[in-house]
Amino acid sequence: MARRIDRNLDPDARLSRRLLYHQALHDPRREPRNRLRWLKPLQSWQTQRLERSFARFLQDPARRPAASFFLSDVYGDRDFTQRDADIAKVMPMMQRLLPSALLATVTDGIELGALTHALDLRMAQALQRLAPRRRSLDEALYAQAYRDVGLPRLRARQIGLIDHVGQGLAAACRMPGVSMLLKLSRVPAKAAGLGELQVFLERGFAAFAGLDDAQAFLTDIRHHEAEAMERLFAGEADPFRVT
Repeated sequence: MARRIDRNLDPDARLSRRLLYHQALHDPRREPRNRLRWLKPLQSWQTQRLERSFARFLQDPARRPAASFFLSDVYGDRDFTQRDADIAKVMPMMQRLLPSALLATVTDGIELGALTHALDLRMAQALQRLAPRRRSLDEALYAQAYRDVGLPRLRARQIGLIDHVGQGLAAACRMPGVSMLLKLSRVPAKAAGLGELQVFLERGFAAFAGLDDAQAFLTDIRHHEAEAMERLFAGEADPFRVT
């Protein structure tokens, strides 16, 4: 029911709601699981896993910028606190100036970050239960915690949001005037202390503007992550292998 209601929200309300949820999840005063010992090692391990999974993209000069953008700005363990503060500060202006499709992409990116962190908190909690004395994470322990947490529909939603963000950025590259809008906003954004938000939008736009076939790139990522999810839930060996 909650997801149906959320889909019916207007874009501005959806952005506000997602931003508040993202900020609350990362606040250790409101979400004490942010202090769990396993959280940072888990996020570091996942970043390294993604770098291995994305290796073939990173080795392709045409796909490297888009792959790097996903790793550093969308799906990695970067601290997005300042970016979110930037968005909150200029939300009314964004809602007036940004094309609705690009605004939706920003919202999808925030939702992806929030969902990823929410799942990480559950994973850290599971690791604390499964291995309270261990100091390092390996694939077998990660897979055990992954199955312990479960939530296959939310995992599938996470993969879908990766695709939505990429699709939105690819579509923005085809919109007339978006490139000029980003260039014109660079100086005022920096002067207003909105550098993190500006960098996020510019890096995403530049990364996908250089892709010859964004659809093929996103399909490869979606298929790989979906197959890895299925193997993890099935308890298969080497769940992250590239096929």
